[in-house]
Formats: sequence, C-alpha cells, structure tokens
Amino acid sequence: MRAAGSALHDSVDERPAPELPARTSFRSLLDGFFFVFAGLAAVWLSWLLLTETFGFGWAGIVFFVAFWVVLAYLVLPRLHRILTTIYVPDYFIGRTRTSDGLLGDPVNLAFDGTEAALHEAMSAAGWTRADEVTLATSLRIVRSTICRRSYDEAPVSPLFLFGRMQDFAYQQEVAGNPAKRHHVRFWRTPDGWLLPGGTRVGWLAAGTFDRSVGFSLFTLQVTHKIDADIDVERDHIVSTLVAADPTVRVDVLRDFSTGYHSRNGGGDTIRTDGDLPVVVVGGGSSVSDSARATRSDPAGSPLPRPASASAPAPVEVPKRTAFESPLRLAERRPVPERMARPSATSFGAVVVVLRALAGVVWLVSLAAQWNDVLADAGFDPTASADAAAASQGARIFALVALGVVIAVQVLLAVRIWFGGNLSRIVVMVISTANISVAALDSFTGDVEITIRTTLVTVALDILVLLALSSRAARDFARQPRRRRTRRGGAEGADGRVSAGADARA
Repeated sequence: MRAAGSALHDSVDERPAPELPARTSFRSLLDGFFFVFAGLAAVWLSWLLLTETFGFGWAGIVFFVAFWVVLAYLVLPRLHRILTTIYVPDYFIGRTRTSDGLLGDPVNLAFDGTEAALHEAMSAAGWTRADEVTLATSLRIVRSTICRRSYDEAPVSPLFLFGRMQDFAYQQEVAGNPAKRHHVRFWRTPDGWLLPGGTRVGWLAAGTFDRSVGFSLFTLQVTHKIDADIDVERDHIVSTLVAADPTVRVDVLRDFSTGYHSRNGGGDTIRTDGDLPVVVVGGGSSVSDSARATRSDPAGSPLPRPASASAPAPVEVPKRTAFESPLRLAERRPVPERMARPSATSFGAVVVVLRALAGVVWLVSLAAQWNDVLADAGFDPTASADAAAASQGARIFALVALGVVIAVQVLLAVRIWFGGNLSRIVVMVISTANISVAALDSFTGDVEITIRTTLVTVALDILVLLALSSRAARDFARQPRRRRTRRGGAEGADGRVSAGADARA
C-alpha cells in the first residue's frame, strides 16, 4: 500500500505544474473601465430618449423606437456582458455562450474527422453552409423573413465556445421559409483538448431547430425562437449523415451530462437527455474503448463495434487552473493571425469622421458670424481700428486652433480604421470626458439635455465609446502588428519573416 502511494505521489510530482495567470496589465484595466463606463452611459442615453418620448406627442413614437433600439441592442447586451464576465465560467461546461455572455445552446454533437471530410459529409447529407454575418447578409435575411422568400444560405447568429465564434455553420430551410430551419454550428476543439471523461474529438457542434421569429426574453432583440426538444434536432442531423453515407460511424456517449431543462441565450426553453453522439466522418478514428459507451444508431438500437476500431494512445495534457480573473481570461482569448476589421471599429471611425465634418460646418459658420459672436460677448469689433485688428487676430487664431483639432480628429479616425490602439484609447478618453461633463451639467441642473440642445452630440459620444470599447474593436486594435523588414518581408511578433521576404543569403 505504501509503495503504491509512493508511486502515485511520484507520478503526480512528474506532471507539469498548472499555468498560473499573469498579473493583469494596465491596458486591460483601462479597457475594463471604458467597457463598464460605456454601459452606464448607454443606460443614461436610453433614459434620455425615453423622457423625450413624452414631449413630442405622437412624434414621440420615433423616440420610443429609438429607446427600444438603444435598450435592446446597446444597453442590455452591454450589461449582460459586464455581469456574465463576473459569474459565468469561461471553461467548458457543455454550453455555448452568446456574444452578450449569456449561456447559449447546449453542445449536443461531437465529430471526428478532417474539416474537408466534415464539409463533404454535410453537403452530401443535404445541408447548406450558412453565409457569414455581414451587413449585406443581415439585411437580406430581414427582407427574406418579411417577404417569406427562400434564403438557403441565411447566416446564423454567432455563438461562442472556447472563447471564439463558431468556425462555420450548416442549415436546412423548411418549406422555403427562412423563419423555420434546421441548423448546426461547428467549433474545432483546441489541440490536446479532451472531453470530460477523456474522450478526444476534433469538433463540437450545437444543433437546434428555428421554429419562428420573435423577441429575445433577455435582450428584447428580434431573433429566431428555437424548438425546446433539441434532442429531436440532434437525432435529425445524425440521421441525415448516416442515410447519405453508410460508412459514417456513430458512437453515443450515454449520459454525457445529466438530462436537464433550461433556457438558452434568447430565453427559449430547452431540454435534453444528456447523451452526446460522436459522429466519425471520412474514416477518422472512433471513440476510444476506455471512454466508449454503447454504440448505437440514432434510434437507440445497439450496433456492433467495428473490428478495426482501436484505442488511440493516451496523451498527457497539462491541466489549467480552474479559476482565473475575468480580465485575464479576456487577455487569453485567441485572436486570429490576421483579424478582419470588425464592424464596431468601422462604425467608431466613421462616427469620428462625421463628428469632424460637423466641426468643419460649425467652423465655417463661426467664421461667417464672428462679429455677431463677439457682439453677444459684449465686444464691439467696429469700435476702433485696434478693436478691428484684435478681432481679426482672434478670429485667425480661433480658426487655426479649431482646424488643428478637426485635423487631429480625422487623423485619429484613420488610425482607428487601420487598428491603432493608442488612437482608440485617445478617442475613448475624449468621449468619456465629454460624457462626464454633460452628465454633470445635467444632474446639477445647469444644462437640460434634449434634442434641441446637446442630445445628439452626447449620443454620438456614447455610441463611439460603446463601439470602440467592444471586445471586437479591442481585439482588432491589440492584435500583433506585422513589421516590414529591410528585404520586404512581413515580420511577425515572434520575429519570424514570412514567405514574402527575400530568401537570398
């Protein structure tokens, strides 16, 4: 007994120590502050819009719609993101997460095989790959839903697993109606990652059936409503794959999770028996015998194990700490090598440019009405020659100074567009200062913020802050930059030169 205990102790000591999280950086704290401040500012903006609805009679309906848009698409998502960062775990628990941080659809399928084999199997089974979510595809699915027109490649909303959005998704439209469809999202598992219990798979998936279009219970957004019995959709996906290709193997991990009922990120009821089918496509390796449950078809009938199935060699995978600070988890989120410019960054840069253009219009108006402005201030520029000269000098100085400010805004917008992190922070600092001053004036009663005064400028500052403090804008601005080498190659953050560099000795 003592010898066995000593051997166990030695084997445990040989395991690599879990990686401890590094200390949180200052820029992460700064981004966290802007993220929270933008959420609070959005709450204030929604209140300002709600109060405006009572001052314009029937025209207040427009402000009420604006209030709903701000509440549903800015305020509630940001509040959910702030709160779920604190109390929702960021490790695998068999559930996906929405972009707002809420628990999304359950993971109810696993796949083993190459990506090419997976695409081939899904296409052969009659599934259509969904388009990426862009402005054009989003508008098209809105038109298709309203007009009841078919859109076989309609995009699906993003869900997150392993800290990233689905790699791709497939769907089957029902009766040419985009409001009803079968769909399934796929995520590639990280290298060396094992399911609870020790099973190794290449892909995880979440399949559900969209039954209608409605409002989200948690965010009030317009979204698809799913059918509660997700096991029916799970078995439908497996059945189509097996019917299209008899060589597809299915291993069911019985009671992978306890059967339960819950709600997804849209507030829809979901229920499952907790089984996890592992679908092997393209001749991939099946589930290891040590982690295998009874192999069966989708109907539940036992199937014989293939004689060629063999257990893969076990791989030692170092464990990670069970708890890490939310800010540190955000820092460790994987970012693509060449991340595409997110819509939040584009929106923030465009609004900064529009604000600069508004400044140009205001500058031209100031130059044309300079004498009237001085007269309102109690100074008569026509009283004498010295007064006229002083007025002219003051106007030139004011126009040049304000012109420089406008030029700096345009420069900051350009830098934000191309991923400048410092420019993003500078703009957020300016917006935070403007919002704080406006809020202080409003709360003390010095200035009433309405549509006739400064509501538009305050709203623009809040929208810019919400966009640039978002996770996508932050990741885009903080991704490693490629440096140009003397020989024309692109050098990455690790110092290696890409294939474009001159290979001469």
